[in-house]
Amino acid sequence: MLSRWRLFALLGVAAVVPLAESLVLVLIGFRQAEGLIGQSTAVWPYDSYHDMRWLLVYHNSWWVFGLGLVGAIMVRGALSAVLVGLSWPARRPRPSRRTLLLRNLGVAALTAAIVAPFAALAVAASVVSLSWVLFASLIPMVMLAPFLQRMAVGAGWWRGLPTAELFGWSLLNFVVITVAGGLVWSADEAWTPAVAVAVGMVNGLMWNRTVRAAVLPSHVRLRRVPVVPIVVVLTLAIPLVAQALTQRDGETNTFSPPIFTQPLPQRVPYAVILLAGHNSAYDGRPSADPNVERFSYNGLDSGGRPLPYRSNATHQSLESSAQMLAAQVEAVHRRTGRPIALVGESEGAMVARTYLRSPKPAVAALLMLSPLVRTGRAYYPPSAADSGYGVATGWLLRGMYTLANLGSGTDDQPDEPFVRSLLEDAPFYRFQTMCPIPGVRVVAFLPTVTAAESTPGRFTEIPVVEVPSLHVELLGRRMVHDKVIDFLAGANFRHISSEYGLIQRLGAAWQAPLLTVNVNPVWRSKAPPGPAFSAARICRAVR
Repeated sequence: MLSRWRLFALLGVAAVVPLAESLVLVLIGFRQAEGLIGQSTAVWPYDSYHDMRWLLVYHNSWWVFGLGLVGAIMVRGALSAVLVGLSWPARRPRPSRRTLLLRNLGVAALTAAIVAPFAALAVAASVVSLSWVLFASLIPMVMLAPFLQRMAVGAGWWRGLPTAELFGWSLLNFVVITVAGGLVWSADEAWTPAVAVAVGMVNGLMWNRTVRAAVLPSHVRLRRVPVVPIVVVLTLAIPLVAQALTQRDGETNTFSPPIFTQPLPQRVPYAVILLAGHNSAYDGRPSADPNVERFSYNGLDSGGRPLPYRSNATHQSLESSAQMLAAQVEAVHRRTGRPIALVGESEGAMVARTYLRSPKPAVAALLMLSPLVRTGRAYYPPSAADSGYGVATGWLLRGMYTLANLGSGTDDQPDEPFVRSLLEDAPFYRFQTMCPIPGVRVVAFLPTVTAAESTPGRFTEIPVVEVPSLHVELLGRRMVHDKVIDFLAGANFRHISSEYGLIQRLGAAWQAPLLTVNVNPVWRSKAPPGPAFSAARICRAVR
């Protein structure tokens, strides 16, 4: 048992850091980053995950990144040494302060190296707002936590399995951090420091329990096996596996929802252009209804019909795709004499929204399925640049995607023109995607997983229908198809389930802090009016 003064000291140290972070964030009005507060004194590796996400978003040169990395390692190592020392069980001899400091400095450096790729994926998730990217960054943290939490207490931490007790405390700490992120958002701003203190004190208890479980293990299985290095290597492979699982055939028709394979009901007055998503492909086959046509990322033939395209055609910039869509809208409108309804999925929705930056006379309706909500919340410069916000992040992502592509056969890149469109024109996609368009009926169908992809708070001023689903392929579901037809026939509706906002709040702890548009010189001239850190900029005119 700890003496009373050591327990009070432990809780105080664990609480003062999140309190200081909360006061800074409240003072500058940076509410959308407050979900990270609970991780500032969490146990390994969540504390380093907190540090690396801040650093990867807010460095603007290699010098700043290098100095920030060294500073983060030094501060994290010293803080952890204090927390471990105060948590050490009384019945075991405690190492000297010097030993604890050196050990925890080493742990901080090693953990930063292990965590950095997943923190970079969290930044990438802020750029593209895709659930699988976010989960690929988070799941490894949960898997690694019980293995890495032994690092700070003993030399043999890398051998043997963690005990069931350590697994249990590790899982509880994940729950605490998640709930803390939700509480910060649910509480009034004036209560944020109080919530930060409470979460910090709970973190102190987590340190007490995990250090005790690591120092006094009841039974260690596979005591001689180097389990931790094996687990780290397997965990680092998660992004590669995720990339392979999302691979699609680049030459066949990968998008054939009922609206493409069945005639439109007579009550639908529009000609419909269907825009498929990223890495889709099209073999040129016509739809079942002459008033329905697939958008081609490869343009039109001499007769004005959509050309087949392979999956790599979807990697082009959104501006290029929007220009092709403009030509196809004109051709379909001229051929059918009907007003046009655009039905876009994922990247297809973003192409349609790019085309409709301003109203177009021929387009009367826009239906977005799984649009990328609040993309462009972080940045990294092109590979030719030697400075800029996220310069190190960009190179880390390039290395990871190169390795992932070796195992999947795909050619996705963090610098492909589609992704660079979201990066370079982030003010528009972050603030305008979910906004009304004069003269155009608009609705968005959002899968439930979207709630975890975007920051909590206001994000839309258009009708939204939330569907219990993962990203994309909503059109293949009968219920969604029926609602799409109803919308095209003139019905208006919206539906957000009560749990949607809850999931938004619970996901706040695991996202990267957003890069404000005023800070980044690339975005500054395009920034809409409003407070720098506020969501009030949603649907305000982008310059």
